[in-house]
Amino acid sequence: MRLTFEEIQPAGKQDVSVYMPYYQGNKRTALPYAISLYKQGNLEGERLIEGGDSIPFVATWNVSTLPADLTRCRMQFDDDADLSYEITMATFEFVDFLFDVIVALRQKRTPDFSKGFYRKLLRLED
Repeated sequence: MRLTFEEIQPAGKQDVSVYMPYYQGNKRTALPYAISLYKQGNLEGERLIEGGDSIPFVATWNVSTLPADLTRCRMQFDDDADLSYEITMATFEFVDFLFDVIVALRQKRTPDFSKGFYRKLLRLED
């Protein structure tokens, strides 16, 4: 069953305040939801492919308490072990990618990460 925006309970003030210095503007409004999603440690979604079928994925990650800690995210596409990828980044950077997922959920779209996240995951950028 897919996650909906309404199912996400915003994170508490204490959690949010630790992350606040890392984000500006509109992201601060969505931050309690992004942190709450982060604390779940997993997400089911679909990667939208232009001109093709979307590919289901399951993303799992370790949950840490500090924004500067490292988060390791593992993604498996289409329930196929050969289509598994792993990436490690600072937690605040990973939470930043979750904003796109929150926006998709808020707009009643299927959860998905941004193109920037996939470029990083597939090591297409330095």
